[in-house]
Amino acid sequence: MIPVPIRHQARAAIERAWDAAVASGGLPAVLDDQPRPSIEVERPANPEYGDLASNLALKLARPYRMAPLEIATLLAAKLVRDAATHPDSPVEAVEVAPPGFLNLRLADRALETVVAGILDGPEAWGHVEPVRPRSVNVEFVSANPTGPLTIGNARGAFVGDLLSRILAAGGQRVTREYYFNDSGAQISHLGASIVAIHRAEPIPEDGYRGAYVDELAREVPPDVWHTAEAPGADAADVVGRWAAARVRAGIESSLEHLGVHFDVWTSEARLHEDGWVERAIERLRERGHLYEQDGALWFRSTAFGDDKDRVIYRSDGRPTYFAADIGYVTEKFSRGFDHLIYVWGADHHGTVARVRNAAEAMGYDREAVEILLYSWVRFVRDGVEVSMSKRAGEFITLDELLAEVGVDAARWFFASRAPTTGIDFDIELAKRQSNENPVYYVQYAHARIASILRKAAEAGLAPATSVEGALKGTPEAALARAIVRLPEVVEDAVAAEETQGITAYATEVATTFHAFYRDARVVDPDEPERSAARLALARATQVTLAATLGLLGISAPESM
Repeated sequence: MIPVPIRHQARAAIERAWDAAVASGGLPAVLDDQPRPSIEVERPANPEYGDLASNLALKLARPYRMAPLEIATLLAAKLVRDAATHPDSPVEAVEVAPPGFLNLRLADRALETVVAGILDGPEAWGHVEPVRPRSVNVEFVSANPTGPLTIGNARGAFVGDLLSRILAAGGQRVTREYYFNDSGAQISHLGASIVAIHRAEPIPEDGYRGAYVDELAREVPPDVWHTAEAPGADAADVVGRWAAARVRAGIESSLEHLGVHFDVWTSEARLHEDGWVERAIERLRERGHLYEQDGALWFRSTAFGDDKDRVIYRSDGRPTYFAADIGYVTEKFSRGFDHLIYVWGADHHGTVARVRNAAEAMGYDREAVEILLYSWVRFVRDGVEVSMSKRAGEFITLDELLAEVGVDAARWFFASRAPTTGIDFDIELAKRQSNENPVYYVQYAHARIASILRKAAEAGLAPATSVEGALKGTPEAALARAIVRLPEVVEDAVAAEETQGITAYATEVATTFHAFYRDARVVDPDEPERSAARLALARATQVTLAATLGLLGISAPESM
């Protein structure tokens, strides 16, 4: 069973207080022609102000034509009464602060109930009920199969996987998808490069170079060469398609190593072969959004705010990449998705408007097509940027990066930054096994708790099933308040579609636990009841850390 976040309980208590104030005549009903304001509950920036705060009185001041402090005072009185009579109220005390804020302090019983729920159902902790259930398609990485995944591709892989994990924890039905551009000029260029190496000829100027191309040339099977060298065959196309399939297998292996799993693999060629491009074109034609000019087929994108119209088929009959893009939109929605998320690099900025315009023109909800552009990463070693070029064969592969810094460190690094923020990845820092490395710091807290629980078992002590009556001490209260926040952190991450709040929270919990362990003797055979309660709190913290790391696809070690 997924526990109800304390923030939801507080919001419900405020709503009951509001209704009670209206019922008693202290507050008038909001005018019918005005929408009922939403109740916002947040964590104060300064914990001295309380555990939670609401600005409802400020929002009600205009429709009620009353002073915010007067409204807040009325609501506070009703909240105190509700706390005394309603078993689900998490409120212990309420303070009114100018210009009209409600500052709430949580009751120990509310914290105790959540901790008991963590201990009773650890597998559900970290997941929340969906605010708006959706079937979401997240398409990411989608690197051309012209070479191995490089560290330049890495951010898209991490951003897409982390986003998918967060949406799933938030109750969304998520399908992860990889789109292969396995047709077009780049495949022929790769094939031409391999053919040139095989024939001991110079690689074309627009070809691909590097050790991986030499290796592909050595691995081409005899039957592929036989087909490529047959009279009238396009050798570059034949060999390029074989090479793309081989590269795709390597990409899949690299992603598995990273812990990134895809539910669907879609190829550009299949979109054309299965008629999805033509279906999309027909939808646009039926709605009057296409025209022909200079022998080419155009989409009237300017009608939807674009700076120019866009070509779908060139004058020589060849489709543009945009043709496949609109076919892909149609194909995805045909599978019943409510929402499409594309995770693209910042260099795709110019494509965003045309794809969303085409979706709207075909009759789909424009807002259901979301394109997340992530900023580039500078990989730095000893203060010097690592330069890369796949076409020139000068790059570090994703596998090489993971072998050097580890999957967990890499995942943490990308999760702790907003996708739209340009960042420097310090390779040497990510390798350090010390508290300077934040993922090591958090993992160590989890391992430390595991060690404490083992030590307690050797002393004949076990965690209690609850912490009832054990949160009076400052270390215990601070730790309980930290761990019960996880559902709120997840909700905020889902709403923002970002994960840096989760890494910040994990660090906060680890820091709070280390302080708790410093100030409270957890394993004490002379105080078995107090030890059992503190062990229960430690165990709930361990579950919270494991759930938080699990949201990021990071391991939670039992020892380090």
